[in-house]
Amino acid sequence: MGFTSAWSISSHPDSVIAELAPRLAPALEADRTNPAARRRREAWQGAPLPDHRTWYTDRAHDEAIDSFWNLTRPGEHVDDLCNGITDPGFHVMQDLWEPEPEPADMFVSVHRKDYALAALFHAIGPNRAALLPGWCGNVLLTAAEVRRTLPGVERALTFTAGERARVADRDWLDYGAREERVTDGPLRVWRSAAATGRGLCAVALHVY
Repeated sequence: MGFTSAWSISSHPDSVIAELAPRLAPALEADRTNPAARRRREAWQGAPLPDHRTWYTDRAHDEAIDSFWNLTRPGEHVDDLCNGITDPGFHVMQDLWEPEPEPADMFVSVHRKDYALAALFHAIGPNRAALLPGWCGNVLLTAAEVRRTLPGVERALTFTAGERARVADRDWLDYGAREERVTDGPLRVWRSAAATGRGLCAVALHVY
């Protein structure tokens, strides 16, 4: 079965973050505290995966690879919320994306039969991924929290020339000429939000 997924990070005034919190915060927490998801995260942190180009022939890592895919696909509760299943009054397009049309305030990565977060996590590895706030690509932060978490995000997503080459080699996504890489867009939006005193909302979801 085919699918298309999206991972978005958008900045908003604190008033909008406060409006989103009653809906998004419980879904975020439910995905974060899911015992199976936490076991998958711990397994990946304890044993990072080999080069992704070997995944379809490396039978020795089948279980670990499946676990990683399940870890980095959209969390069930956030996905259901964003798709109007648990709350028909919430629509990700109207309530999250359309109010922030300025490109500087948003990063969106959309892929068919793939997950942006999986490529990012594999590219940067578990130690850097652990520096990113929230849970597996999903987070809701006030402006103060954005400023407080920015140093960790910068450590996770700032690379020397040699590191950037290795990270780019581990990022398997195909990018168009005007598309931002998953290793670039999140830090850009984080820095912009911190500089302008705005909060952040990041969600991973299946579009269809």
